[in-house]
Amino acid sequence: MVKISYLFSIVTALSFTVGCQSTTTVNETQTSSSNSSTFEWKLPKGVYPPKVPDDNPMSEAKVELGRHLFYDTRLSANQEQSCSSCHLQAFAFADHNKVGIGSTGAHSLRNPNSLTNTGYYTSYSWANPALDTLERFIVLPIIGDDPIELGVTEEMQPEVFARFENNETYQNMFKAAFPDIENPIKLEFIVKALAAFNRTLNSFNSPYDKYLAGDANALTPAQQRGHDLFMGERAECFHCHDGIHFSDSTANEKSFQNVQFFHNIGLYNVDDEGSYPEGNQGLYEITAKNTDKGKFKAPSLRNVAVTFPYMHDGSMATLQEVIELHSNGGRDIQSGENAGMGTQNPFRSDFITRKDFTQQEKDDLIAFLHALTDNDFITDPKLSDPFNNKGF
Repeated sequence: MVKISYLFSIVTALSFTVGCQSTTTVNETQTSSSNSSTFEWKLPKGVYPPKVPDDNPMSEAKVELGRHLFYDTRLSANQEQSCSSCHLQAFAFADHNKVGIGSTGAHSLRNPNSLTNTGYYTSYSWANPALDTLERFIVLPIIGDDPIELGVTEEMQPEVFARFENNETYQNMFKAAFPDIENPIKLEFIVKALAAFNRTLNSFNSPYDKYLAGDANALTPAQQRGHDLFMGERAECFHCHDGIHFSDSTANEKSFQNVQFFHNIGLYNVDDEGSYPEGNQGLYEITAKNTDKGKFKAPSLRNVAVTFPYMHDGSMATLQEVIELHSNGGRDIQSGENAGMGTQNPFRSDFITRKDFTQQEKDDLIAFLHALTDNDFITDPKLSDPFNNKGF
């Protein structure tokens, strides 16, 4: 049934409720598969490229510019941080801090998402349906002031952009990436270059991928059991972490629509009425509907073993804690300011029920999650810091 329709400043989204007590939105975006047809994606057979906006076609020059900008501290107002400060390749472009820490030391409320296969997401950030493309999302950590991340506020932009305008190497790179633009060293084109690089952060060479490709020995017996449990109705993990990206909020260039899902997994219940900690209540902060309290997107589980801590607020340090939550049907916190019975949260997804996994089932699920680690991805020199070998 139709649940809510509301107009965002940058995208119109239709939102409705589905049977699992999750909220889904469908966003229409202007993309074209022709934008990626001449770009060599280097994807496995059968894997379609991500969607690419009409106004930001892919090119090798643009990707390489985006890679340099991603790792360059000159893109922060005080030159103390780069995008890579919160998205480290060794951690699958995630961060081991509980929440993001900006260039001035300001803490955000949310854990930095891994950028694994980020070009395929239909929802960026943890719970804002309006942020449905990389271009719309990337601008926020650059210019945002609450909290400050890179801190390139409007008054700081001339100084920051001058650092690139006065650098001959960057002048040539911007010209190669945007040959039809007279002066491309502007926020719009910095964002587009960063988005292009992000669309190449694709991970499809884990043991699980080798298993799918026909290597029967790619998974250990424990990982095989964990796979069967994950994909079956006993654990029900696949309902929200589905498809090749292990997330239900993804699309590719062949997808007709961008569908987004948001779920409450019973992480909190601070008032016995379904609330999460103030200021961090997920989709509710956009829709103001009580039934949307605690609803966040299900992130990809690819490389999940190296992207700890977990959850939107980094409140779970280990995969063991995550599996315990799913075994118990939520998390009960006995004391402290966030005390409450998450297992009794009235807005929990219907898939979050008490399952009472055995210890072997828990161990097998964790073993399977480790099989999603792609060591080539987290060490790929083509995605690494270009300033390790040269400086300019």
